[in-house]
Amino acid sequence: MKRLAIAVLISGRGTNLQALIDACADPDFPASIACVISNRPDAHGLQRARNANIPTRVVNHKEYETREAFEEALDEAVREFDVGLVCLAGFMRILTPAFVNRWRDRMINIHPSLLPAFRGLHTHERVIEAGVRITGCTVHYVTPEMDDGPIIIQAAVPVREDDSAEELAERVLMMEHKIYPEAVRLVALGKVRVAGTKVATEDAVFADNNLINPVAE
Repeated sequence: MKRLAIAVLISGRGTNLQALIDACADPDFPASIACVISNRPDAHGLQRARNANIPTRVVNHKEYETREAFEEALDEAVREFDVGLVCLAGFMRILTPAFVNRWRDRMINIHPSLLPAFRGLHTHERVIEAGVRITGCTVHYVTPEMDDGPIIIQAAVPVREDDSAEELAERVLMMEHKIYPEAVRLVALGKVRVAGTKVATEDAVFADNNLINPVAE
């Protein structure tokens, strides 16, 4: 089986990266991580990659005068590894439409809400403030609009009356670690594809798992 080579872009701890590393460690998983790239040289996720013998690169955005120059270097770093899919996993840089369109339909992201609700930052605080009963996380194809694009998979998490933002974030993160590898698996197997503004799936693609809108108690 030819495995899909992926690049994972990070900025911080790399917990979703670790979930992908763990999934790709299974020889039957249809994807492998070709490289991990960070815009921050001190990102802990880089050490996670090194521990797994995965090549790493740092493209420090602070070393470039313009976003365009930074993204040109980032694009070169990704293309060095001949990957078929780019996975944003806590990559805290807003990408320009020019970069996104270079990787259109070949770049995915995970966001800690049930998109299209609660795009942007401080998600869990805003969820609690709004009195929402159900939140969750979403893996989607990246488009030039922030936290937008065809949705691949979502997981639902209940909001408890006494939740703090930190407690809610922890439970949502547990589901992120489940659905991101699943989304990569579906893409690698060709079971999902972009069809206009939505994702088309094969019949019964989710029949053998409960990762589409599960409730995490």
